[in-house]
Amino acid sequence: MSGSHDKDLQSASARLLKQSHSRWYEWLFWAVALSLFVIFGDFIPGVPTRLMLLTEIVTLALLALSIDLVLGFAGIVTLGQGAYFGLGAYVAALLAKGGAGTFPMSDPVIGLLIAGLVTGVFGFVTSFLVLRGSDLTRLMVTLGVALILSELANQMRWLTGGADGLNGVMPSAVLGIWEFDLWGRVAYLYSLAVLFICFWLSRRIVNSPFGLSLKAIKNNPLRARAIGVPVNARLVAIYTIAAALAGIAGALLAQTTQSASPDMIAFHRSADGLLILVFGGAGYLYGGLIGAAAFRVMQDVIGNITLQYWQFWLGAVLVALVIFVRNGIIGMMVAGWARLRKGDGQ
Repeated sequence: MSGSHDKDLQSASARLLKQSHSRWYEWLFWAVALSLFVIFGDFIPGVPTRLMLLTEIVTLALLALSIDLVLGFAGIVTLGQGAYFGLGAYVAALLAKGGAGTFPMSDPVIGLLIAGLVTGVFGFVTSFLVLRGSDLTRLMVTLGVALILSELANQMRWLTGGADGLNGVMPSAVLGIWEFDLWGRVAYLYSLAVLFICFWLSRRIVNSPFGLSLKAIKNNPLRARAIGVPVNARLVAIYTIAAALAGIAGALLAQTTQSASPDMIAFHRSADGLLILVFGGAGYLYGGLIGAAAFRVMQDVIGNITLQYWQFWLGAVLVALVIFVRNGIIGMMVAGWARLRKGDGQ
């Protein structure tokens, strides 16, 4: 009996280790993201510079990644990630503005770490309110926290600049070496590197025993509690981590745009993050990344064709995805690959 149990543990450990290994198509994804730097970085004659748009996509992808951790893997329904996004943006902007471009006071990496720490602590404090009650209660509490922070940012003009926001944000060179340029080259590579590190950490988390316990909680919290999983402690931990990631995403946007405004902490940030995750597919990690690219590019293309009705067409695509496709773009790709393999097997 003991031998059978040991074999089951070894088999489970082997499967977990296999899941944690990167596949070839994952490295291909990051290679394509890096190649966009050459294609749209004003290196090829006739190809317009679009690195600032790509940098915005990266920050949205990181925000969607933070939502995926709490919603796609832990099952926490939230509308409050935009609050942590905006809080991180203001923290990084204030640090850069206070440092006035002098290293290391306004170093972007230090700003990211402090923004992540502040938002993580705030997420930890608010998690005890968020995790009380049902999904509807959590939804209302997270929305309430976001609205409170948004109003505070608007009223504390002496600190945040009020409705005008913070201008003149001047982060120093990244690690004192790479200065931000007009073409957005350093901003894109810097943001992509941060996204890669945060994604790698998130991947390690969800493919660990801790991540498996989160999936058990999402599927059946009562059963997870019955087998000894500390449900509340696990949810508090992942909510705190997700808040820190959202804060880092906001800090990235503030540093690369050299400004912070109430728009960064508004409700639509959380709504956009959820839309991006629905587009890409929740529970896959890559869903937020692919969804961010699809959402922002679609927004840009439709806006250029028909600016007045872009929200109509965006809503139509979203409705079609929800009705005809399960789990977004990633879900559609997974289902197609499964049918292809089944056809080959036959």
